[in-house]
Amino acid sequence: MATLYDILRSRRDTRHFTTDPVPDEVIEKALQAGHYAPSVGLTDATKYFVIHSKEIKTAVKELFVEYDKKAADQTDNQDQKEQYKNLKLEAIEEAPVGLVICYDRSVLNHFTIGTVGSNEAIKFSAVCAAQNIWLSLTEQGYSMGWVSILNYYKFKKLLGFPEHLEPLGYFCIGKPATDYGNQPMLQQLHWKQKSDKPFVTEIKVAQNPEDENHLVLNEENKGFSTLEQQLQDKIDSKTKPTGALGILEVLAKQIGLVFQSVSPEIKQPNIVVFAADHGIANHGVSAYPQDVTRQMVANFLEGGAAINVFCKQNNIRLAVVDAGVNYDFPTNANLINAKIDKGTQSFLHGPAMTVSQLELCFDKGSKIVTQIATSGSNCIGFGEMGIGNTSTASVLMSVITGIPIEECVGKGTGVDEEKLKFKIDILKKAIVSYQDADDLDNKLAYFGGFEILQMAGGMLEAYKNNMLIVVDGFICSVAFLIAFEKQPGILKNAVFSHLSAEQAHIKLLNYLNAKAILQLDLRLGEGTGCAVVFPILLSAVAFLNEMASFESAGVSSKE
Repeated sequence: MATLYDILRSRRDTRHFTTDPVPDEVIEKALQAGHYAPSVGLTDATKYFVIHSKEIKTAVKELFVEYDKKAADQTDNQDQKEQYKNLKLEAIEEAPVGLVICYDRSVLNHFTIGTVGSNEAIKFSAVCAAQNIWLSLTEQGYSMGWVSILNYYKFKKLLGFPEHLEPLGYFCIGKPATDYGNQPMLQQLHWKQKSDKPFVTEIKVAQNPEDENHLVLNEENKGFSTLEQQLQDKIDSKTKPTGALGILEVLAKQIGLVFQSVSPEIKQPNIVVFAADHGIANHGVSAYPQDVTRQMVANFLEGGAAINVFCKQNNIRLAVVDAGVNYDFPTNANLINAKIDKGTQSFLHGPAMTVSQLELCFDKGSKIVTQIATSGSNCIGFGEMGIGNTSTASVLMSVITGIPIEECVGKGTGVDEEKLKFKIDILKKAIVSYQDADDLDNKLAYFGGFEILQMAGGMLEAYKNNMLIVVDGFICSVAFLIAFEKQPGILKNAVFSHLSAEQAHIKLLNYLNAKAILQLDLRLGEGTGCAVVFPILLSAVAFLNEMASFESAGVSSKE
């Protein structure tokens, strides 16, 4: 063990190599040591690529030089800047062997124990492999240098890597030309001193995980600050007047809090469209016949609907769920079969569903979202399709919020004024005829729709999985209202994509104390608002992660 400890203590990120070749058996032994490293869930997600080609080394060196110039400009201290330029930070062309260590994100397409809580675990496994390789090479009398100052997008393109392969960097391997005085090079040059002892603190009190203002370690002062404050400081430090990016700043902060990171990333976005039929449609409350539900689901499956177009445009995965359509789709249809029944009963004179069907809705919706979260997604949008479901949603909104039904009813699929009055009268009668208990679940079973309640169950599961929840228009907002009544904390995970042309939507958002991002007079459903708002969410994340700060850009901030 003393030998291992000596290796750990003397290990260097080597920048100077001799011209001695590295025997194949040395590389093989080192890579085998990397393969022995912990691999989360035995995914074998770590991949290795060996480089001897001078042409490739030269091209990688050019990438390094391009980015190194930007790195040198990160400090405003002129002496430090000149010292930085004189540092030997890589040996890409000099080292006999080049190595690229990657982690393969495609393994997340299959359920793997250990990656559910953190998809980053496969990256951590690759870092462990790099450590093992480093130790093995040092034990054999060789060494390795890690080059991370690269444009990784161009780096991947240069090496021909597919989208799912993510490199940790470029590693230089060879026999070290110096031991750097047995201390880190930066310390040897008096750039920075490494502390003698590690920073260790015992945490004795558990924080409330529901509190978004929990304490986070601040590395600069070794104290604690809230994640919310760290995000706000990062946003305010960008090269812009405070608040100049408006709603994008609000979204960036919200997304950071949801993902518990000051550098959040939206991964594998999904939109799920839940479809079902409603017995109330048989009373003529819609401008379209009930069979349109079935026809539109077929349109989704053929790729011809608006939601298909927008998901394709924005590279969003789309899934369609048969929650209760009055039709038996072929068993080989590309949809998720979560059918409760062939539509609900009419709630004009009796309950739309049983309590057991209600429970089944929440269970099926939850399981659908669990599978999506397990695949590696952290962002999910909800859409719906169902002739008559604006009537169902209007009644649910009224009986839950206490807002008069007249203020909760809209034109839905486009009924005229006469039919709108007829629709209101029908729904009034239904509410008056309700004689069951006043608790939420009884109201949901009496008036609810299969797709609305499956969405509510899915939203609750998305909240449990710390996902960003993107809500479409009026009907999806009613599903969210149900989830909110059961778990008020879900509100901080929700983005309301747009303000629907349905007159009740603004009243519902006001009730939830929420604001919509877009106002485009949409009333199509299908999750179209979720898909259309998605580029704005990406913009919020992009400015937070990539926009320069006043300090890094050398721009004077407001006095």
